[in-house]
Amino acid sequence: MTPARHLWTIFEPLHAVTYFTEEGKDAFQAAGFRGFWRGYFAGRSAPLGLAPASVTTALYGNFAPQMVERAIPSIWDLASPETALDARLTGSVGALTRLFGDLPVDEAASLLRAVAEAAPTSGRALGAANAALPWPDEPVGVLWHAATVLRELRGDGHLTGQLAVGLGGIDTIVLRCGHDMPRDLMQFARGWTDDEWADSVTRLQERGLLGEDERITDDGLDAMALAEEITDRLAQEPWDRAGAEVTARFVEVGTPLSLAARTELPDVTPLGLPNESA
Repeated sequence: MTPARHLWTIFEPLHAVTYFTEEGKDAFQAAGFRGFWRGYFAGRSAPLGLAPASVTTALYGNFAPQMVERAIPSIWDLASPETALDARLTGSVGALTRLFGDLPVDEAASLLRAVAEAAPTSGRALGAANAALPWPDEPVGVLWHAATVLRELRGDGHLTGQLAVGLGGIDTIVLRCGHDMPRDLMQFARGWTDDEWADSVTRLQERGLLGEDERITDDGLDAMALAEEITDRLAQEPWDRAGAEVTARFVEVGTPLSLAARTELPDVTPLGLPNESA
């Protein structure tokens, strides 16, 4: 595991409580966003304001357009992006506060904020939109917001890596499901039809990235590895800017917090997290 990927496994669970805890779900419900996907799209797209579905689809990278269009712009008739921002922060802070218990938070929050503030945002639109938001006042909120900025910046870089090797949207998912992810989870969670899936399989087979058995080939592994290399190279930049001392100390003080957050996440999610975060 590269240093950048290891760091991601530490800060990603700190963000992901937004989607997978009762506090997160309840906060979106209270704001008017009923159901998991309304809360998901409201919370994740709120930093973009009232951007159209086409923008969200482009920046998410691997959701079917029709799935995004079922939520955007109609969710903004339920409540505003500002309300969604408040809801995602309230729910996340509530969940992390419960999960952390007596674990100290202040130093990890300060360190991760320093990394997030050092991060370049050029060409990283979803990360930049989150980075432009005001910082919360209290440490748990700071920690969550820093993790959110860094994970969306990493996602922007991951999309860049996919596009650099000629993999967009569904093709990335289909290739990954030919390797180590379950199709039944990923196809449902990203909204692609069976016909769209079959068309992607054909494209990937024509490129030699999938075999006739729909399993990834050596060329497919090479393409995926290059996309991950680009992802990691871009994701490493804020940590290099913050410095080795900050990075090492965050690993030390942030890992127990990450493990506490990880206990409430499913073992397998579309996020691609390994089963253990460290």
